[in-house]
Amino acid sequence: MASLLIRNVDEALRDQLKARARRHRRSLEEEARELLRAAMAREASGGETLPAIAERLFGAERGIDLDLPRREQERERPPIGFGGDAGR
Repeated sequence: MASLLIRNVDEALRDQLKARARRHRRSLEEEARELLRAAMAREASGGETLPAIAERLFGAERGIDLDLPRREQERERPPIGFGGDAGR
């Protein structure tokens, strides 16, 4: 396996990473590897939207009929009204 050395990491960032590693019961190196894997997976997915993820995980292929509104339909809905004199 290859090695990767990252220099000039801000101390606060390193401390956050260490705390995260402790919470996940991993070494600092393993936590960094997991974060890198997750970042690369998100990039590879093309920034999938939440409805697309729901469809993929729980949609017709899984035997569930999801009634997800299309984005265009969401834009056509009137804004939510909260009643009263708020904002006047």
